[in-house]
Amino acid sequence: MSDAPLVTLEKVSYFYPRAVEPALRDVDLVIPRGQILALVGPTGAGKTTLCLTLNGVVPQFHGGRFFGAVRVGGDDTVEQPIHRLAARVGMVFQDPDTQLVSASVENEVAFALENLGLPAAEIRARVKSALAAVRLAEFAHKHPHDLSGGQQQRLAFAAALALRPDLIVLDEPVSQLDPRSASELFALVAETNRSHGVAFVITGHAAAELAETAHRVVVLLGGRIVADGRPDEIYADAGLLARANLRPPEVTSVFAHLAKRGVCAAGVAPVRLGDAIRALAGLPRARPYAPPEPDFAVNGLPILALRNVEHVYPDGTAALRGVGLDLFRGDYALIIGQNGAGKSTLLKHLLNLLRPTAGEVLIDGAPLARQSVAELARRIGYVPQNPDRQIFNPTVEAEVGFSLVPLRLPPKESARRIDAALRALKLEAHRRVHPFALSKGDRARVVIAAVLVMEPEVLVFDEPTTGQDEAGSRAILDLTRELHAAGRTIVVVTHHLHLMPGYARRAIVMGGGRVLLDAPLREAYHALEVLESTHLAPTQAVALARAAHADSRALTPEELADSFDRPPEGLLVMPGGKEGAA
Repeated sequence: MSDAPLVTLEKVSYFYPRAVEPALRDVDLVIPRGQILALVGPTGAGKTTLCLTLNGVVPQFHGGRFFGAVRVGGDDTVEQPIHRLAARVGMVFQDPDTQLVSASVENEVAFALENLGLPAAEIRARVKSALAAVRLAEFAHKHPHDLSGGQQQRLAFAAALALRPDLIVLDEPVSQLDPRSASELFALVAETNRSHGVAFVITGHAAAELAETAHRVVVLLGGRIVADGRPDEIYADAGLLARANLRPPEVTSVFAHLAKRGVCAAGVAPVRLGDAIRALAGLPRARPYAPPEPDFAVNGLPILALRNVEHVYPDGTAALRGVGLDLFRGDYALIIGQNGAGKSTLLKHLLNLLRPTAGEVLIDGAPLARQSVAELARRIGYVPQNPDRQIFNPTVEAEVGFSLVPLRLPPKESARRIDAALRALKLEAHRRVHPFALSKGDRARVVIAAVLVMEPEVLVFDEPTTGQDEAGSRAILDLTRELHAAGRTIVVVTHHLHLMPGYARRAIVMGGGRVLLDAPLREAYHALEVLESTHLAPTQAVALARAAHADSRALTPEELADSFDRPPEGLLVMPGGKEGAA
C-alpha cells in the first residue's frame, strides 16, 4: 500500500455564489489512507462544504470562488470530473432522500455499479452483501420512498459501500437512526475500515459514537480548523467544546461533575463508556440515587386519543397494531422507538393525514375524521422530520407568515406574530434570506417558526433536533419547555434520548407498531429490557448509573455525580482506587 496520503487540502478557501463571507478559510488537512476522521463543529461551521470538496461537487457543481487545492489519491478534484471522483469517494448526504433515484431498494444499490459497467454477477453479489450489512435485505423490492428516514439513510450508506471506494464521506449519518441502528452503523464503519481499509470522514454531533469509533477528530469553527487530535484529547477539552458549541460524551460529563464534587481529580475524563465503567469501579461506592416523586399527572378528558388504532399500508405493512393512547392538555410526551416502530405513522393519525384501517382517533372526545386538515392546523401544529418538504417561499419572513394569510388577520396582528416567532427561533437576522440559503438546522427553525405563528394548542415535533448542534438543540427544546409552561401540549418524537431529561415528563415507548410502555420519563429510561426490545439503548448516563449501583435511577450526569459522597476534606480519589491530596 502506498505511503502517500489519501486526501490533502492545501490552503482551501471557498465562497458560495454571491456570498460575502467564505464557507471555508485557509483549510490545510491531510487524511491518511485507512483513517476514520470525525469532522465536528457547530451548525454552519463549514463541515458539509468541506465534505463536498472531496468529490468535486464544490466547486464544480455549486460554482462560486474556490482557492487552494484538494487532491484525492493525487488527483485534483477541480480537474477530475465528478463521475470519476464518485468511484473513489462515496458520499452519503445528511438528507438521504435527496440522493435516492431508483424504484426499488436493490436497484438503488445497483445503480452506480451498473454505470461503472461491472458484470451482472458482481453487481448482484455486491448488492446482496451491502443490503445484508445494513439490515435492509428484507426490503430489497420495496420503493426507497416507502422506507422510514432512518432506513433511507442506511440505504444510501449501502449504495456507497457497494462501490468499494477508497473513502466514504458520511454527513450526519446517524441523525435519523435509532440508537441501536446508529451503533450498528458505526460498528459497520469500523468493520469496513478494518477489513477493507476504507477511510471515512464522518460529520455530526454524535459525540459518544464518534469518540468510540474515530481515530482522529478535527474541529471546524467559522470555516477554519481550530483543533485536531485524538478523541480523548478533543472531547476532554471543556473550553474547546464550549467555544465550538459541542457536547462531550455523557460519560465525560459525569467525571467532570465528579471532579467538581471533589470525588475524583480534575482532568480525569474518559470519553468511552467501557473506560468510564472501569474508572468508576475505582471510586467510592455510589448510593442508589433517590429521585423526587414524578410530577406527571393528568386532569380531565384527553385532548387527543387513539382507540385500538390499526393501520396497514397498501403494500401490506402493518404500521400500527391496536394502539390505545391518551394525550392530555398540559402533557409533554416523548415518543421513542426503533426506526419503523410506527412513530411517524402515529403522528400522521393525530394530524388526520392518515385514516385508521381500524379503530378511531378522537379530539376532545369527537372523531378527528370530522375535522378538516385546515381546521386541525389551527389546533395542532406539526413540525416534520424533513423541514425541506414544507418550505416553498422566497424569504424566511414570507415562509413564516404564509400560514396566516387564510386567517385574514389585521396586518398589525400578523406582524406581531411573525416578529414573535422569528425572535423565539433567533431568526431575525435571516428575515430577508431565502430559506434554502440557510443550513439544514436553521431551515428546521424556520419551519418551527411557521408553525408557531398559528398559536396552536398542541405542538407535535418529529425529530426536531436532527442536524442541530448542542446550542441549536437546546434552543429548540428550551422553546418547547416555554410553550409547555404557557399551557400548550407538547409531543416530541426523537432518537436523541440524552437531550430529553429536564423537558419531557412522560415517555411512550413503541415497537412493532404497538405501545410497549407508557410511563414517567425516569421509569421508561430505566426500563432496559423494554428499550432493548425496540432497538433502543439506555443513555450513557443511565448505563453508567446502573454500573455504579444496580438500584440507581439517576437520569443525568449531575444526578449520578450527586449519588457519590464527597471524600474527606483535602482528599481526592483517582480511578483505580488511588488517593491523593487536593
